[in-house]
Amino acid sequence: MDSFNPLTQNSAVNGLITAISRNTEDGVLSRHLGAQSWYIVADYLHPHAYERGHLLISQGAQDRNLYFLETGNLKVDVKTDSGLMQLAILGPGTVVGEGSFFSRLPRSASVVAYSNCKVWTMSPEDFETLGKKHPTVALSLSMALSAIMATRMLDVSKRIAST
Repeated sequence: MDSFNPLTQNSAVNGLITAISRNTEDGVLSRHLGAQSWYIVADYLHPHAYERGHLLISQGAQDRNLYFLETGNLKVDVKTDSGLMQLAILGPGTVVGEGSFFSRLPRSASVVAYSNCKVWTMSPEDFETLGKKHPTVALSLSMALSAIMATRMLDVSKRIAST
């Protein structure tokens, strides 16, 4: 069995791993997956740089991608009968999109780049491939995402923020 050597892994994801390890609000990601697992997950992530104001997730959309935030901030808003309501400003090391990722339901909120940011995306197809090749890592990621979703659902102000 090969031993883990971070020098031979995808070093482009180091910034994301650092952001996740420093996140104090959604620290669940770092509790469920260590650096070695994130290097495996990295092979199924796609980096994107977005400028402030870019719409990542549109409320009501049918897509199911996950978005892991490395740098910058994301704003979560929901349209209601009373107008636009801001639910959260999220910082580096968090994830959005977990609600629709699991439920296959339309997006419950919109997510906009609140500042210039770097985001890593994972499609359901990428996750399925991860699950076939690395089932233990995929299970750990599922548990982390489920824990984040449950935490957000318990926080009344963030219930609808499980995008």
